[in-house]
Amino acid sequence: MVVTNSSGTPVVTGLLIANGLVFLLQMALGPGLIGSFGLWPVGTPEVVSSMGGLSRVPEFSLWQLVTYGFLHGGMFHLLVNMFALWMFGSQLELFWGSRPFLTFYFFCLIGAGLIQLIVASMAAADGSIYPTVGASGAVFGILLGFGMMFPEQPVMLLFPPIPMKAKWFVILYGAFELWAGFSGSLSGVAHFAHLGGMFFGFLLIQYWRGRLPIKPDRRLMR
Repeated sequence: MVVTNSSGTPVVTGLLIANGLVFLLQMALGPGLIGSFGLWPVGTPEVVSSMGGLSRVPEFSLWQLVTYGFLHGGMFHLLVNMFALWMFGSQLELFWGSRPFLTFYFFCLIGAGLIQLIVASMAAADGSIYPTVGASGAVFGILLGFGMMFPEQPVMLLFPPIPMKAKWFVILYGAFELWAGFSGSLSGVAHFAHLGGMFFGFLLIQYWRGRLPIKPDRRLMR
């Protein structure tokens, strides 16, 4: 792990504070906050109506593609995401600068939300309706970015407690998420949102590197 100077990472600091404050708001207001600001599948009310449900259910709204990333399912969920944001995001913000990092974070967050929206909406058509919450999609994008920017940086795993180069850590983690997503293992985890965050993070980095047909405007990177 690399020690960072928090004064040079205002975006990471702001995101940590914002997520913490929203979690306190969740505890104060209860699950109703998720009903309005969690990411809900498209067409949820129609599905419930067709199944004979009479109660009003939340429905998808465009702002949920951002707000879902500031809600969490519990203290452990919040702490894991915020620790990864601090540990890996701080390095990327110092390396890229605050403005590009902020762009990257929300690009991954919204991209992850779009992928999860497709998956959850398909599941809703079969009667499985659930909201998605958490910053994990953006955090997985950050993991991908860290692995691409610092491929040789050692990362200490928790299980098992062995060091691994960042590039291999990202590849193995991505492969695990792919397997878990298609196999249905570890239900309750938005695996495709994680993969979506990594995919959109990869796209943006390739765009910045000029490796996509659409070339970047370097003025936006300043």
